[in-house]
Amino acid sequence: MRTPARLPLDEQLTALRTVLSRNEVLLEVLHRTATLELPGWYLTAGCLFQTVWNVVTDRPPQAGIKDYDLFYFDDTDLSWDAEDAVIRTGREVFDGLPAEVEIRNEARVHLWYEEKFGVPCAPYASTEAAIDSFAATTCCLGVRLEPDDRWRVYAPHGLSDVFGLVVRPNPVLAPRAVYEAKAARWRAQWPGLTVLEWPSGGGGEGGDGGGAGAAGRSAAG
Repeated sequence: MRTPARLPLDEQLTALRTVLSRNEVLLEVLHRTATLELPGWYLTAGCLFQTVWNVVTDRPPQAGIKDYDLFYFDDTDLSWDAEDAVIRTGREVFDGLPAEVEIRNEARVHLWYEEKFGVPCAPYASTEAAIDSFAATTCCLGVRLEPDDRWRVYAPHGLSDVFGLVVRPNPVLAPRAVYEAKAARWRAQWPGLTVLEWPSGGGGEGGDGGGAGAAGRSAAG
């Protein structure tokens, strides 16, 4: 039987839903988030690809997942008060879950990113654009539930690396040091990972950013 990494993309999408559905917390977060009706929202980053890694390596689906990153995009009100109101509502909606859900409005990232990390971040045009700037292409994955309960998957680099346990650098915003620190941490937990080296002459050598509106921590898990 072929591994999911070698399946055609349409079959990989089916496999992704099957694998992610084994994480009961993740499913509950998806369903509760749908009730918030946030614009352009995705559950993204570590909770997704780490669930896949756990299942592929025969571990409990939730093992090692610290939090669940929820991105949305609302450029109609860029105030902190508006974002904080969503975060506070989220605390009520996700109350009782055995996991922390981190909610961030990706339309606001450029307002605080440079002050916090020392490198500028151009305004994102969408949640998808924010996901595009994670430190590793393997992290560039988002899932949400549409009103008809259909799964919407954003995977600009495909799914083969995710299923194949390959970590590939994405020198767009986050610097090399961030990528290497994340990769080292992941490899310590999933020793079977193949970590590809940062490209020589690649961008993102300076700064201390986390990529994709990481909200002051590692949004990619």
